[in-house]
Amino acid sequence: MSGLFGIFTGFFLVIGYQLEMLDKVDLSDKNAMYAMLGLMIVITIDTRYVWRNYEQAHLGKKLFGLFTLVTASPEDTSDKKILFTREHLSKWGILAALGLVVLLAEYPGFFVYDAQEELNEVLTRTFTTHHPLLHVLLLGGTIALFHKITGSWNLGIFSYIFLQMLVITCIFAYVITYMQKRGIGKKSRIIWTIYYGVFPTIVMYTLCSSKDGLFSSLLLLLTALLIQLINNPKGYLASRCKVIAFIVVACLMPCFRHNGFYAYLVFIPFTLIFFIKKLSKVLISMLIAPVILYLLITTTLSLALASSTPHHQEMLTVPIMQMARVYTYDKDSLSLEDINTLKAYIPEENLNKYTPRVSDLVKVGFNNELYEQNKTDFWKLWFKLFKSHPMTYVNAWLLTSYGYWYPPANINVYKGTTVYTFTYDESSYFGYEVELPGERHSFIPAIDSFYRYISIGPFHNDFPILALIFSPGLLIIIYLYILAYRLYKRDYKNIFPFLLILLVWLTVILGPTYLVRYVVILWLALPLLLVTGSTKI
Repeated sequence: MSGLFGIFTGFFLVIGYQLEMLDKVDLSDKNAMYAMLGLMIVITIDTRYVWRNYEQAHLGKKLFGLFTLVTASPEDTSDKKILFTREHLSKWGILAALGLVVLLAEYPGFFVYDAQEELNEVLTRTFTTHHPLLHVLLLGGTIALFHKITGSWNLGIFSYIFLQMLVITCIFAYVITYMQKRGIGKKSRIIWTIYYGVFPTIVMYTLCSSKDGLFSSLLLLLTALLIQLINNPKGYLASRCKVIAFIVVACLMPCFRHNGFYAYLVFIPFTLIFFIKKLSKVLISMLIAPVILYLLITTTLSLALASSTPHHQEMLTVPIMQMARVYTYDKDSLSLEDINTLKAYIPEENLNKYTPRVSDLVKVGFNNELYEQNKTDFWKLWFKLFKSHPMTYVNAWLLTSYGYWYPPANINVYKGTTVYTFTYDESSYFGYEVELPGERHSFIPAIDSFYRYISIGPFHNDFPILALIFSPGLLIIIYLYILAYRLYKRDYKNIFPFLLILLVWLTVILGPTYLVRYVVILWLALPLLLVTGSTKI
């Protein structure tokens, strides 16, 4: 396990550096390959040494004493009421108050990432399946309703984001209260409350109109429910409320991001294998019911709203970018027939807009109708180009995903892109702006300036070390380190609840680019990751 962790980390650091600096992987660079091998060996030896001496040296208490469970066992607390208790309501109130301060500073909130498009779908009654329809209806319906009542688009946007903030902070408070029931101390509760209420990356998506905040918070809640299920399966399955809660959360989570559904489908067989000796009709029904309900909800909404043809380019981002990169850098090697076939699926004007780190400008022109009629020619061409340009394919994929696993990566994939109120230049860590018809009117300009600096300013360059805690690359290495240690200890019970998060992460590395919005769950679930299993320290 230490060797596996060393191999992954060494690969991430060296290959990520090459991609950041050269826009490609250079296997012919012997110095880089030697450096990667050296890092793999050093990290492996160091990791093995730390793990072997972990319990004897009591490093757990020295490094993670604030997070150690000190009282009740999981079995004693997993069935106790948590939601809307005094402890939960007090934490919820604090988190909501902290969120409201930033919301007033960013009034009417971060209305960004397809927000205008989703609102227009409701206003014009022209719906597509490009965005999850449940989120489109919630966002557009709420804003349209409050605009009709108040006559102000800003108040409509503010109302939606405020209501979303209440839902998300309620889930955060639930997680902290659950950890309290598990036995974490007062200092830990204070730290995690401040973490959820103040850490900028979390606050950004708590107050952002994009679907990512709701999706990630529901995935966090589902992870907390999985921990309870693992700790006391008999008691959990005997509780009707717990079973219903699992079904509802597991159904709603993919309703806000389609990739959540695919991750959950893969998660089901792993769950059945994990509980092979404790399988029951209740457990199987609880796992399958969310799939059926999700399909019913999405199919019903699609039929009722007469949504347009599916957007295949969202699933085909990687192959589209791979062929576009071959066209951009090795066009002379293509036959006229291959070029004509490629242009039939991806127009030349879009192929000419290829940029290594984001696929939006290329995939937007994808011919979905032709793909519906003839998938065979597309995949024949893809496979043909793969055989002749394998390294180009590898580079095309890694360049749209390495920001998820290379800690120092500068998340600036939209550099040079002009949006409504600014042009991305030094960073595109977070969208920050307010899309039309909203308009920012900050009531606390100092806080607004701070979030602008973190989101689109030179923060990454000014404080490169501090910026690492804002990096999804560092977070995934932390997750891998802890989960690999638990594999080494055969502590499968405290690995399984985080499997769904890792499956979601695997889906996003096949996505259009690397943005924090797709992996904000890594920050949200960090307290649960550190607390679970700490009773063994």
